[in-house]
Amino acid sequence: MSVLDGGFVLKRSVFQPCIEMYPMQEWQVMMEKVNKLNRFVKKNNDFIRVFTAGVKIADLDATGRLLIPKDLAVFAGIESDIILSSAVNIVEIWDKNKYEIAINEATADFATLAETVMGNSSNLENGLS
Repeated sequence: MSVLDGGFVLKRSVFQPCIEMYPMQEWQVMMEKVNKLNRFVKKNNDFIRVFTAGVKIADLDATGRLLIPKDLAVFAGIESDIILSSAVNIVEIWDKNKYEIAINEATADFATLAETVMGNSSNLENGLS
């Protein structure tokens, strides 16, 4: 079965004003992690509620289009043009203008961020440079 056949899950991003699109297989991996949380711990229960708020299952239509639900488009501030951005195992769906602003802000100090995130010697041992 291909990724396209499995469908997708669309949800609000935790950190950015965008939509996260999970292939169904990736969403199931995420839900396995979430399901291990003890729901009798208030922080865990609050996290699960907010993390899954507005989650929608989506399939491609007959012409290969993915329709973005109105509430998620409003959350992400999508007005007309969109950007699809790879985020390793998911895709972020952005309003074009908001994406460009976020990239410009992140680029300002990207060298420091890269050093902090990737400059650890243990990353080099894992084949990352």
